[in-house]
Amino acid sequence: MRFMIMVRATGASEAQTRPGAGVEAKVMAEMAAYHEALAKAGVLLDANGLKPSAHGWRVRYSNGKRTVIDGPFAETKEQLLGFYVIDVENLDAALAVAKELSAANPTSIYEVRPIALYVPEARPNAPKEMIKVY
Repeated sequence: MRFMIMVRATGASEAQTRPGAGVEAKVMAEMAAYHEALAKAGVLLDANGLKPSAHGWRVRYSNGKRTVIDGPFAETKEQLLGFYVIDVENLDAALAVAKELSAANPTSIYEVRPIALYVPEARPNAPKEMIKVY
């Protein structure tokens, strides 16, 4: 089963969790070692960090028009720092990965969600062998 693990931090702690901004070398080394272990085990499908929310944009639809708002977003209590996409046997295995990530970087919050891939079968060029619902 595929899961996404989203890495979150509070707005106040976002700057503290960024490499080069006071993050201890030990934490970064532990995260790198765990990433390597996940990749070697064939569990890690994708993982990326995100730039701080000050570098983000939001697109909203309101009152019949779309508005683009640039960050930072003061109304947001938590910031999305990055994500992992993993392929494991079940939810317990996904939670185990998140617990290991949390052990390596305890200042962040790890949210785990199953991935549901929906591909409309009516699409004329949809490759049938790739349609899968997790």
